[in-house]
Amino acid sequence: MGKKFRNVPGLPAGEQPLVERLAAGPVVADTFAGPIHVEWDNSAPLTPLGQLPFFIEFLKQGSLFDGWVADCPLHYTSPNAPRKRDVLGTVMLSVLAGHWRYAHMTALRCDPVNPPLLAMEKLVSEDAVRRGLDKIEESAGLSWLQQHLDYTTRPLLSEPWILDIDTTVKPLYGHQEGAVVSYNPTKRGRPSHSYHCYMMANLRLVLAAEVAPGNQHTSKHSSPRLWELLDGLPAAHRPSLIRGDTGFGNEPVMREAERRRQPYLFKLRLTKNVKRAVERAMREQDWQDAGARWQGKDGRLRLEGWSRDRRIVILRRRTERPLALSKSDADGQLRLGFAEVDHGREVFEYAVLVTSLDSEILSLGQLYRKGVHARLRGLCATAPIARTASTN
Repeated sequence: MGKKFRNVPGLPAGEQPLVERLAAGPVVADTFAGPIHVEWDNSAPLTPLGQLPFFIEFLKQGSLFDGWVADCPLHYTSPNAPRKRDVLGTVMLSVLAGHWRYAHMTALRCDPVNPPLLAMEKLVSEDAVRRGLDKIEESAGLSWLQQHLDYTTRPLLSEPWILDIDTTVKPLYGHQEGAVVSYNPTKRGRPSHSYHCYMMANLRLVLAAEVAPGNQHTSKHSSPRLWELLDGLPAAHRPSLIRGDTGFGNEPVMREAERRRQPYLFKLRLTKNVKRAVERAMREQDWQDAGARWQGKDGRLRLEGWSRDRRIVILRRRTERPLALSKSDADGQLRLGFAEVDHGREVFEYAVLVTSLDSEILSLGQLYRKGVHARLRGLCATAPIARTASTN
């Protein structure tokens, strides 16, 4: 019998859910090798492989791994070649263990437990994995991966959902395909890949991804896969909103979304004409509550290159903390000056959104903040499908 605790240390006072602590003992996991009993040893070192039996049970119960292996367009002709299941199983276990290079697969050779649970005969070497994946024709491999990714995500799309678009720059070291020196906010001058991700908001599910060279990081390179993804969905499964940062608030992206009658919410770059719109709005008084200490104001704007005027929402929030101002002196040394914001001054941070929605400002402000927080949490993790570049 388990014990129930009503007061949990570390939680705020008030109504709290019941927390049940199960009695110590083995837990049964149904794997490809049959049911096994999993026990925890509190004195043993922590290992990232201890939870894999439960994920293997999930793969078996969902009939996910067998179909994924069977549909893989990997074909060997040599009688001495490794089994396809062993090659793909090695890749699967390596990814689940948190590896990001082929060389890391060597660390799995010390694991005698999990490979048999996937009905594998053995773990193969990193060289066998390289040669095997190199035999897969690119278009066939992408179709195979996307088909099985869609199988796990399409049932969720019948509910209202938001599609987040984001691009992440990944610095690279060594000689890798597609490593190009371009925009890199963290390692300037370092070659990189650009990860274009298309995600279901809040659930953090990646619906599609592209790995491109580092100099292909703009919305022009994200858009083809975006429209391919949307056009491949039936009308009932399309997102209620597509959301992106300043890289997507431009005429080509908005025009294509409007042609498909797809609602969108993007952030605008603070160009000269956008700043003029902000200056005009700052002189007015009819600001509305946008939540989380933000205020918002509606407007219409047509920038140069736009085919029509569009709705914009200007958001502002008063800054009350000290500000640091940097400037260089005559010797080129960086100097910081600090300014206190007193009651007689008002300093605002602001953002300008462009949208096709007719929702109230409070809802739009909340949608914008959710998108920002999602990107700060690092929604663009390792992309599951690579179209251009491979990692050594």
